[in-house]
Amino acid sequence: MSGAPLAGIRIVDLSTVVMGPWATHLLAGYGADVIKVEPPDGDVMRYAGPSRHRGMGPLFMFMNRGKRSIVLDLKRAPARAALLRVCETADVLITNVRPAAMQRLGLGYEDVRAVNPRIVYTDLVGYGQDGPYAARPAYDDLIQGISGLAAIFARVGGEPRFVPALIADRITGMNAAHAVIAALFARERSGEGQQVEVPMFETLAELVLSDHLAGHLFEPPAGDLGYNRALAPNRRPMRTLDGYICLLVYTEKHWRRFFAIVGREEQFAADPRLWDPDVRRREYDAVYGIVAEIIATRTSAEWLGALGAADIPVVPLMDVADLLEDEHLRATFFGVEEHPSEGTLRTVRRPTRLSAGETPALRHAPQLNEHGAEILREAGLDDAAIADALSLPWP
Repeated sequence: MSGAPLAGIRIVDLSTVVMGPWATHLLAGYGADVIKVEPPDGDVMRYAGPSRHRGMGPLFMFMNRGKRSIVLDLKRAPARAALLRVCETADVLITNVRPAAMQRLGLGYEDVRAVNPRIVYTDLVGYGQDGPYAARPAYDDLIQGISGLAAIFARVGGEPRFVPALIADRITGMNAAHAVIAALFARERSGEGQQVEVPMFETLAELVLSDHLAGHLFEPPAGDLGYNRALAPNRRPMRTLDGYICLLVYTEKHWRRFFAIVGREEQFAADPRLWDPDVRRREYDAVYGIVAEIIATRTSAEWLGALGAADIPVVPLMDVADLLEDEHLRATFFGVEEHPSEGTLRTVRRPTRLSAGETPALRHAPQLNEHGAEILREAGLDDAAIADALSLPWP
């Protein structure tokens, strides 16, 4: 990957499950050499979902393409020593092991910094470590709940619920990836590494409040919490005669065109909720209800044609299964690879494109400890030390 943006950057990845592996998945996509350090049983996500061979489940393989795997039991002194040798030439270490546990292992920031002052040591934590929740466990469901994200569903009707995706893990992982890149950029200027902390709770709280802090941005508050349009119960996919569509009548031109298309110009002109932007912003739910009643009178195909021709934003409602057959994604996103142990696999291209050149294809998702000896040999260990670190018989 010599032409990739992060070519030459080596990342020691001590993270497991989703949040950390998603961050290093993104960084591997930019060309970083990611060394995935796994416990003897492997990352638990190896065993999630259907698989052709044990330990090679779909969630693991999706998030760990482009990485090399080594198994190190970090409770053993030879394995810890070997990891520190690898860290001597690494640029980044990423972990979601609790900081206190890393310190007990002798792998805290100061321990790693002692062998490599240029390291960017990245802690992925549940809660900021200077607050009272610092030692609490954190998982995606818990963070969706405590951040206010799950409760938003109750504000639009129904009960609190979780987003049916591991969104807290992935958003925090995205933040971690750009924090690592920022720290590497800072190192280019200063020559020094640093410790980076990325907390799940604060990351999701920022996400939720960026929409819904609203009038409480001001002291004293100048209005209620909540972004009115986002919280409108009628802001949802709209039912047609034979299915659903998703549309956004957004600009003033869109509103006028929509009511012209449906032959209701007089209704538009007579109702300030429709033609007056200030009134509309206060009455989004009622306005969306009016639009929904109109949409229910024609088929999805009729609306997609009419609204598309009028340049009003509209798309069909697609199921996850529909993504696999979508003509645009087939042209820009999906690919196929032959995995050495798992056979033919569907792959996805990196969504982000850089004009300086296409990032080369990622290596296959690794089998457990597939690259252990290779990695330690690169770090300068001889065969006996490699066998000791990997708990292998020698000679």
